[in-house]
This record gives sequence, structure tokens and C-alpha cells, in this order.
Amino acid sequence: MKTHLIEATNGPNNWGKFMVGQFVEEWHRASAVRHHDFPMRPLALLRDVGWGREHRMVFDLQTGEGAMFLPGGHAKADLEKHAIWVCPLFEPFLEWLYDQPLPINIDALPDHVDLPDAPFAMSGFRRPGPSVPG
Repeated sequence: MKTHLIEATNGPNNWGKFMVGQFVEEWHRASAVRHHDFPMRPLALLRDVGWGREHRMVFDLQTGEGAMFLPGGHAKADLEKHAIWVCPLFEPFLEWLYDQPLPINIDALPDHVDLPDAPFAMSGFRRPGPSVPG
């Protein structure tokens, strides 16, 4: 996996620390456990579990949580789906990342982005996630 660390600020208010990851050599890894529907054919593990080459892992270095995201979607909805604990700048940072030309080349990303329109907050929070019928 290739990774890139990016710091984000909204002026002097908040400071977010993120890691963006992209699978590289892992695409060639076949499943060590053959899929029951295809016992004679090893499957590429990442493709078998539904990831594509456009997906990026975004990890909040402050909270220690992250998820796989498909850039080009809707950041707020994607964060609610994953229900991860994030710093105040995670959603604005994810929106910024989604605005980058696709497919996102993590080698071309900067080391720092300023997100002046991001709201100030004192602490991060866990997204509530989707409601589960019960």
C-alpha cells in the first residue's frame, strides 16, 4: 500500500492529520482460501471483497479510525455509513479529497491543505451511523 500524510487546517482554528492510502501490490494477492463457488480458481482477494482501484483508505491519525472511500460520492453520507470517530476537519477534508481529479493520484496530493470554510469545533465525534431497524 502506498500512503500519503496530509495535514489540514481551517486557518488557526483546527488541525487535522490524515493518511490517504492506495492499494498497489495487494491487487495481485490471490485469496488464500478458495471461494466455495469457484474451488478451482483462486480469486483476487481485494476484488472479491468489493474494492476497486479507485477506492482510497482515509485514516484520521488523531482518532486512530478510518475507512475505505470511493471518491466522487457524497462525503457526509459516506461518513454516516461508516460511523467512525473523526476530528472536526475529517468531513471537510474528505469533501476536498472528493473534489480532486479522478482517479486520485496520492503522489500528487499536497502535504497540507487549508480549508478556510470548515467550521470550528473543539473536539471530534463519532458519526451516528445508519439507523438499524429494530
